[in-house]
Amino acid sequence: MRRRHPVCAVSANDDAPESSDRWPTTIPAVAQLLRDGVRFSPGVTFLVGENGSGKSTIVEGIALAYGLSPEGGSRYARHSTRPTESPLSDWLRLERGVGASQWGFFLRAETMHSFYTYLEQNPSSGPDASFHEMSHGESFLALLDTRFDSPGFYCLDEPEAALSFASTLTLISVLRRIADDGGQVLCATHSPVLASLPGATILELGEWGLRETTWEELELVRHWRSFLGDPDRYLRHLLD
Repeated sequence: MRRRHPVCAVSANDDAPESSDRWPTTIPAVAQLLRDGVRFSPGVTFLVGENGSGKSTIVEGIALAYGLSPEGGSRYARHSTRPTESPLSDWLRLERGVGASQWGFFLRAETMHSFYTYLEQNPSSGPDASFHEMSHGESFLALLDTRFDSPGFYCLDEPEAALSFASTLTLISVLRRIADDGGQVLCATHSPVLASLPGATILELGEWGLRETTWEELELVRHWRSFLGDPDRYLRHLLD
């Protein structure tokens, strides 16, 4: 069957180190990606794990290998403050779907201020939202309305950082729409709410590397349920 989603698989290319103590190959999930590769299903895939587990590094590496701007935006956006990206994108080979859309967008929370400035300095043919005049969350929602409107490849790095609970639910509906329209999403998240999207693939990252799991089995979900059920059980150990 012809595969039409933008990225079917990611693997190491000929330039990738076989084994190294050089960052980011020291991250178990990155090492597994380079060693075994990963196949991606159509629709939405979430990368979930603790800080330092490699979520953002992998999303960034795949986004750059796809041709997206390292600091956010589409394939055509080119703006930069201080380069901090890892060399991972130089080591990756993408297997693309036959006839898939070439459009893509990389949303990363920490560089949106720079991207909004880029948009002001490089206006498109049509009117754009005044992102700098909005709150952080409002600007994210406006970006969803103006940029997440084509069935392409969307990489998101912890987008919930700017969003309230209600706005996170709005993002869930946007991701579902993208998937239903034939697009593909790769999203790193700490949000159990966002990761609950029905039908999404969930890859959990940790000291084991990468493993596919379900929402109910996520350590993230178990911890949040336990905390919300009895906050004092956690807080007394921290505050006493």
